[in-house]
Amino acid sequence: MKEVTIIGAGLVGSLWAVYLSKAGYSVSIYERRPDIRKAEISAGKSINLALSDRGWKALKGAGVEHLIREIAIPMPGRIMHDLEGKLTYQAYGKEGQALNSVSRGGVNARMMDIAEKVGGATMYYDMKCTGADLKEGICHFEHTQTGEKRTVTSDLIFACDGAFSAVRYNAMQKLDRFNYSQNYIEDGYREILLPANEDGSYKLEKNALHIWPRGRFMLIALPNEDGSFTCTLFMPFDGENSFSKLTSKEAVNDFFQTTFPDFYAMMPNIAEAWEDHPLSSLAITRCYPWHHGKCALMGDAAHATVPFYGQGMNAGFEDCTVMWELMQKHNEDWEKVFE
Repeated sequence: MKEVTIIGAGLVGSLWAVYLSKAGYSVSIYERRPDIRKAEISAGKSINLALSDRGWKALKGAGVEHLIREIAIPMPGRIMHDLEGKLTYQAYGKEGQALNSVSRGGVNARMMDIAEKVGGATMYYDMKCTGADLKEGICHFEHTQTGEKRTVTSDLIFACDGAFSAVRYNAMQKLDRFNYSQNYIEDGYREILLPANEDGSYKLEKNALHIWPRGRFMLIALPNEDGSFTCTLFMPFDGENSFSKLTSKEAVNDFFQTTFPDFYAMMPNIAEAWEDHPLSSLAITRCYPWHHGKCALMGDAAHATVPFYGQGMNAGFEDCTVMWELMQKHNEDWEKVFE
């Protein structure tokens, strides 16, 4: 039986483990962080994700679509909020079509369950990848708590370890003729959790993606299962309307009252909650080629993009669809698949 090492127990690594086990591979997943399922994940921990058609296609292909549908909230359209609080509805597609809101923590935990139960993958946590020999299929790990070192040899390596991929950084970027770019955009984001009403009901229309467009910046809100919304403010770090101006509670209050009055009415304590989530930066990563020797990059490790495109997870899931199709086409001749 062919042994496969997957680096990263995120969305793409977990889904790809299911595909590989379907083809009879033995899969081990190494994750730098602890098991997130044992940690307390609040709904607003990280930008909610919008599952679109190409994401569903990959989940269907692995036969696990129904397990994600259970935690997804359909959003057939978006609702725009203007300065006066007037609402405009814009459908995303035809009747019956929708994007779906899933919390990143919730869908990641579910995907890890699927990798273990459906995919039969073995998971190792707190394992930081410190280097790799891609030609020989060797990965080096260090346990982040104990410092214990481990070397793993396998037939194939899939680096699904995100925008700041350790495999790409420690091995790929040292190769001749490997192209790599990382561009930070001028904007950052901060999350805000809009809680449910006291009776657990939603403060906004549940089945929609809410947007407060304000020219150079915007606020968005995606629904969670518990009646809350994960909201994200995308805005420049510096300049007239920017995060650099929102350094006091008074400034935050004033900004929301004048810029998002209908949101402020629902969350008058916004200044108190402002520091609950960190201000984060946004980068676009491009690199090529995506494979070398026995290793391939998948998902954000190969092509990270900014979250407001709503395509990061969907593009990563589509990598699984395409790789699976190539496996069938080339009868699992991995040299041809990778090419």
